[in-house]
Amino acid sequence: MSNPQCFENPPKLTPGYGAGTVQELGGLKTYVTGASDSKLAILLIADAFGYEAPNLRKLADKVAAAGFFVVVPDFFYGDPIDLSRPGFDVEAWKKLHNTDKGHEDAKLVIATLKSKGVNSIGVAGFCWGGNVAVKLASSNDIQAAVILHPGPLTVDEIREVKIPIAVLGAEIDLYSPPEQLKEFGEILSAKSQLPSLLKIFPGVSHGWTVRYNVEDEPAVKSAEEAHRDMLHWFTKFVK
Repeated sequence: MSNPQCFENPPKLTPGYGAGTVQELGGLKTYVTGASDSKLAILLIADAFGYEAPNLRKLADKVAAAGFFVVVPDFFYGDPIDLSRPGFDVEAWKKLHNTDKGHEDAKLVIATLKSKGVNSIGVAGFCWGGNVAVKLASSNDIQAAVILHPGPLTVDEIREVKIPIAVLGAEIDLYSPPEQLKEFGEILSAKSQLPSLLKIFPGVSHGWTVRYNVEDEPAVKSAEEAHRDMLHWFTKFVK
């Protein structure tokens, strides 16, 4: 995850943004939005810029408006990537905040949601979060997953997927190029009992669903199309 594409268009982190609140969930500070008594929950796993990104929280509120309880944990413990910091060591950050640790933390969040009465859970992951979401999709702890412009994945990880999964990729992506995503799509579609979707969005780059410029109309339009696809997937399989 050291490719420059991963860090393009960094968001201006805004701790107070959104209609929801920040609470503790599974030992993590978490942005929560929507009906807390809902039996249906969606876990959004951020990219390297973390849970205070306005576009991500805006999306969380949009998903909550469809009837889901939405949680966006701070998997980086207050330490999102910050290239503006003098001497910031990306490789050290990656080792500290690796996706295996994210996977373990996410399982605790899921267990906490279930302990509160949630009985159906969907997970969406963006870039770094997409890698965590694929790991979660290898078990039946969740009901559906959507990965959006994920970081580098392996064929073995895709073969381990056990639940309905949608892969939303960018035409211009050095991490998960369309050719590789198409290979993943073929592996998934060969599992006849497993619903899957692969969609490549033309003319967009890695990170486009959450790091778009709100004043760029075509970028917003493409991001919103991906958001609709994600929500449709969850409406269909998280119930």
